[in-house]
Amino acid sequence: MLSNAVKAYENVDRNTSSGRETEARVLTQGALKLMEVQQNWDSPARREMLDSALRYNQRVWSIFQVELCRKDHPLPKQIRLGLLQLSRFIDRRIFDTMAFPSPEKLDIIIRINQNIAAGLRGSPS
Repeated sequence: MLSNAVKAYENVDRNTSSGRETEARVLTQGALKLMEVQQNWDSPARREMLDSALRYNQRVWSIFQVELCRKDHPLPKQIRLGLLQLSRFIDRRIFDTMAFPSPEKLDIIIRINQNIAAGLRGSPS
């Protein structure tokens, strides 16, 4: 399943925009999905919405992890390491939220996604 996500990500990237804009777009989409869950926390469909939003974000960050571990990745090593540490934090938060759901736990993932997306676009967050 992850390989399908990677292939889809690569196809969209090649065909529609720069890699940075694609990364910003998928991070923004991840934040929007989590915000929608927060806004509909009392919905009977919350569990399905939460699972879907968390899985989406987990796939996005897993793809970033794979890319950041490439030996030929163009980012400086210290920045890559910092982003990998951030991705581990997000992994832990996602698993914690799956086990013990709470709308407040989504805030930090939303903010991180939004801030990194803004940085990729070169705009203030």
